[in-house]
Formats: sequence, structure tokens, C-alpha cells
Amino acid sequence: MLKFKTVELEEFTVVHFEIDEVLEPKELKSLNPPKVKANKGVVLSGRGPIWLYAFLVHHYHPVAWVGTYDPRIGVVVVESHVPGVEPGDVYQLNIEEVL
Repeated sequence: MLKFKTVELEEFTVVHFEIDEVLEPKELKSLNPPKVKANKGVVLSGRGPIWLYAFLVHHYHPVAWVGTYDPRIGVVVVESHVPGVEPGDVYQLNIEEVL
């Protein structure tokens, strides 16, 4: 089962997920990720397959920007629709402090 938790911060919303059993690709057909404010960025966090991350990045495509959390360096922006935020930008974040 896939569980989501969202934490809204000033510049972005963290969408964290946890998988507590085997996740099958067919489950994407019925997956409903949490709603977020489109005028902010979204940071995806959690341990999961690359195809889940690809699905979530596509799902959140309409928001201001999307980043993924890397525990070694922070948030890495992977897509953006706003000036001043570009793919490759890094935001410092300690996910344990936020969750």
C-alpha cells in the first residue's frame, strides 16, 4: 500500500510517500496523489521505483516547479514553469526535520 503525507512550506509543498508492501505498476491506474497549490513548487520524497517518480512528476507537471529530494544534497529541481527556478537548482532541506 502507498501512503502519502504532505507538508506545506513557504516556497513549496513536500509530498512524501511510503510503500509498505510491493507496489505493482497497474496500481498507477487508480493512484490519486494529494492535491497541492499550483502556485508553489512540489518536492517529491520517498523510496520507490523510478516509474513511480516519473508518474508523480508528470502528475504534478502543472505546478510552478517540481523537485525530488536527495538525502545527500537536498531538493533538486527537475522541471519548472516559473522564472528564477531552473532544472538543476538545489534547495537545502533536511526531510527528517520537516516530516
